[in-house]
Amino acid sequence: MSLNVPFQNPELCQRLLQRLERALDGRSLRFMEVCGTHTVAIFQSGLRSLLPASVSHLSGPGCPVCVTHDAEVAAFLELAEKEHVIIATFGDLLRVPGPDGRNLKHALAHGARVEVVYSPLDAIRLAADNPRETVVFLGIGFETTAPTVAATLLTAEQRKLDNFCVLSLHKLVPPALRALLDDSQSQVEAFLLPGHVSTILGLEPYGFLASEYHVPGVVGGFEPADILLALCLMAEQLRDDAPAVVNAYPRAVGDSGNPRARALLEQFFEPGDALWRGIGTIPQSGLKLRQAYAHRDAMLRLDLHLPEVRPLPGCRCGDVLKGRITPPQCPLFGKKCIPANPVGPCMVSTEGSCAAYYKYSEQPA
Repeated sequence: MSLNVPFQNPELCQRLLQRLERALDGRSLRFMEVCGTHTVAIFQSGLRSLLPASVSHLSGPGCPVCVTHDAEVAAFLELAEKEHVIIATFGDLLRVPGPDGRNLKHALAHGARVEVVYSPLDAIRLAADNPRETVVFLGIGFETTAPTVAATLLTAEQRKLDNFCVLSLHKLVPPALRALLDDSQSQVEAFLLPGHVSTILGLEPYGFLASEYHVPGVVGGFEPADILLALCLMAEQLRDDAPAVVNAYPRAVGDSGNPRARALLEQFFEPGDALWRGIGTIPQSGLKLRQAYAHRDAMLRLDLHLPEVRPLPGCRCGDVLKGRITPPQCPLFGKKCIPANPVGPCMVSTEGSCAAYYKYSEQPA
């Protein structure tokens, strides 16, 4: 029997829905799920159709592909034009649009060397097999994936693979949540915090949500009962005017996270300012390589730049990521922008909110 079955039990879910109704007691709840996996899970499970009408679901900046800035894609394209360079990347980055809608697939079609890998460690093999080329791994994602990149850097150091480097564009979740709450147009009343990221971070980095902003934060799992329990806890905290950051996913997340993974991150990376699509620069929200590993920094080693770029015309991914609109409110959704021909990054990734809306509910007529 699958271990997940108890968390999909219809009777348990029904009891949690009743508990949620009692906690709401006629009040509304606008919650934001931060993780792209939560976005898809909420749609796949059918929870949106079961939740009380007073519960509003906002998607946040929790999809790594979606928050990759146009200027960062421009840097990918600049990198692709350089001689003796092999780009190693996860496949979903190939279609992320940059300036003028161009992406890495266009670069690949024009002769760039772009290799799709399934793990950062695959890029180590590429470097070993191509000693006369510089292999650059495109490092995107949050605290979940960054430790694997740090482990890859450690392997490159141990094997003395001087032709391997990383373009580090990793982003940190807690500073983004602070930026969202500092937005005067923020509608978020509570956060469904990301389960995967929290396996690394634990609870402490989210503490400011309750202490400074009086906003509940609940770390939740990805099964229907996990999500419903998290919503119940949010609603009860708001009802009792007792916001807190709590762990509702203890079978996977420890309150202190993963200290070994964080230590590995701290060995190779330090916080720095980062660009977020639709949000702009968020101070200390990215990870840059420490000076001791500058020889592994593709930005420095290959003299790359993040240029000033114009936003994609008509695309409102930024407003979606900030919870200001839902995807169907974008004028391009389901018309010019569809998964087969995405205009914006939220329609590219399987974890993107636009792609989820398109696939599971808000289909165009």
